[in-house]
Amino acid sequence: MADLMRAHIRVFGVVQGVFFRVSTQRRAETLGLQGWVRNRTDGSVEVVAEGAEASVRDLVTWCHTGSEQSRVDWVEVKYPEPVGLSAGFMVRRTTREDA
Repeated sequence: MADLMRAHIRVFGVVQGVFFRVSTQRRAETLGLQGWVRNRTDGSVEVVAEGAEASVRDLVTWCHTGSEQSRVDWVEVKYPEPVGLSAGFMVRRTTREDA
């Protein structure tokens, strides 16, 4: 698929304990994306999403606002090569910063 894209997103601000992960999962599922979202011990949220380019870009845009209760201060985005993630979008456990 020529328009397959992958985004690795880090979201900083008040993004933990405000339904950011579940809201991200729901948005990604609505967009038909594969990947995952998890909290980091530094207080950020990490997202890896893969799918159609337009859908990935939509999720990146959404991450700049986030869930209704969140306050996003900044977002870092990288676009590595897609690897063909398995179907579904899941919430993962919190991980250390160096993981």
